[in-house]
Amino acid sequence: MSTNRQAAAHNPWRAPILFAALALLFVLEGTVRNSMFSGSWNTSLAILNMGLISAITALGVNMQWGYAGLFNVGVVGFLALGGLAPVLVAMPPVEGGWSAGGPRVLLSLTVGLGTLALATQLWRRMGKGRLRGLVVTGVLILGFFVYRGLFDPAVTAIEANNPARHGNLGGLGMPVMLSWVVGGAFAAAAAWAVGKVALGLRSDYLAIATLGIGEIIVAVLKNEDWLARGVKNVVSIPRPVPYEIDLQQNPAFVEFATRWGFSATEASGIWVKICYMSLFLVVLLVLILLAELALKSPWGRMMRAIRDNETAAEAMGKNVTARHLQVFVLGSAVIGMAGAMMITQDGLMAPVGYNPLRYTFLIWVMVIVGGSGNNWGSVLGAVLIWFLWIKAEVWGPALIGVLTAPLPDGGLKEHLLDSSAHMRFIAMGLVLLLVLRFAPRGLVPEK
Repeated sequence: MSTNRQAAAHNPWRAPILFAALALLFVLEGTVRNSMFSGSWNTSLAILNMGLISAITALGVNMQWGYAGLFNVGVVGFLALGGLAPVLVAMPPVEGGWSAGGPRVLLSLTVGLGTLALATQLWRRMGKGRLRGLVVTGVLILGFFVYRGLFDPAVTAIEANNPARHGNLGGLGMPVMLSWVVGGAFAAAAAWAVGKVALGLRSDYLAIATLGIGEIIVAVLKNEDWLARGVKNVVSIPRPVPYEIDLQQNPAFVEFATRWGFSATEASGIWVKICYMSLFLVVLLVLILLAELALKSPWGRMMRAIRDNETAAEAMGKNVTARHLQVFVLGSAVIGMAGAMMITQDGLMAPVGYNPLRYTFLIWVMVIVGGSGNNWGSVLGAVLIWFLWIKAEVWGPALIGVLTAPLPDGGLKEHLLDSSAHMRFIAMGLVLLLVLRFAPRGLVPEK
């Protein structure tokens, strides 16, 4: 029985067939209109675009878990940190924001980082003893008070600058696609800081550290209005594709849409989503190419050897902690890039929307269902799970309606119908259980 399963898992036609079946689902979503499918290409492409962003996120998690066995449960934090980049890079500067307190904020952050660097150097250079602890503690306390003395008045001044519309510093007014790289850099910097503290210890420490840093990042974005307006949100973030209203006012585009049998409104939405899809596909394919080259290189083989047996790898002279830090930073950078892409597509930075259930748990389901350790498996799992996550919101109530039809009217039937909105959670759990039972290594397992 296990031999048959293993042979099926290594069937070269398995992945192409599964991707073809997945493509068929999107074609049905765009062309068939009934109780199961919307019959709208706008809806189909919207699901696909978010699925591609989820695939990039899953690819980053797969680098950490599939390559090195690192358990990152703070995916939401790295996504949120990447999402901050379009606000700081692409938005125009807020008039009066920088003059109100921008230089003092930069000075305070410099003081904070300098304090940490000085404390670290003193700890390393001074001999062991009580004096070292007292000196380092004194430096940290003094640096903290200097930092707060500069930071707090600056923040108060910035947030008082036209708070109804702004109350933040704004951005640099640069191309929005540059923010995708910057978002990856933000997440990589946070991953380096977490990894320097937690890697090299037991694996559960990394899980605790990433869980904590994820919640801290989201909390900072919610409460620091000077940075990205907090819960007041940032809207109208520039996009790298045309605006629908501009296309609808273009006579050539209206004629083009009419020739294909679409209204200008519908065609403009489809065209914009195709533009986004093209950009996301290019980024995804480039990342997969680089990930595949890395995985098949001596570095990739070394990473898998460390994942499978850290003790043996250390005995062969490999610096396990340093290699773990490398892959953790790389994977987080990919996650941060996906976060920036998501905000660019939405045009909205809303910190309250960063839900760990959606942006951590669901991403892990994608990786596990697709097949950890396999880059194409992560892509398949991400797009498939996102499609099911969206459609379960429609299919769930319909299924509950069918199942409860024979029941008499009353409390039980009404309760089940009212609870149908939660079917997507049950559906995700059921999909995960079925895959773990019948394909424990995922739909497209690692070779």
